[in-house]
Amino acid sequence: MISERLKELGITIPVSPAPLAAYVPAVKTGNYVYTSGQLPMKEGKLACTGKVGADVTIEDAKNAAEISGLNCLGAALTAIGSIDEIERIVKLTVFVASADGFTSQPEVANGASELMIKIFGDKGKHSRSAVGVSELPRGAAVEIEMIAELKK
Repeated sequence: MISERLKELGITIPVSPAPLAAYVPAVKTGNYVYTSGQLPMKEGKLACTGKVGADVTIEDAKNAAEISGLNCLGAALTAIGSIDEIERIVKLTVFVASADGFTSQPEVANGASELMIKIFGDKGKHSRSAVGVSELPRGAAVEIEMIAELKK
């Protein structure tokens, strides 16, 4: 069970941060749950702000992606109730606030991708987009949205 794996890893899924606007953290439809974009919020504060490649290092941004990935799981729980209901991670879309000329978005996105594989094993392997953008909400360095398939 995934909940047991999380205990082994010492990972706690955070309570989903309150939405910043008029949306819900996640929506369950059919056998899937879709999360809204999740920022690297930790204990109510942004853990990483700025542009990667200028103000933020790749390593710090990768850590922010991991935090955002955890927040995606927390958001999913608002719609499904238990982490054990997740069959597999289908897709992550990773937005990286990028300085001019920064092209290492895939390395940043690995922070979340590696976390999903650590938690879910082969069922954590997913499709992914890693996109460089000029700005993100609240000045965040990273934002991630997730699609997960649920057990039938």
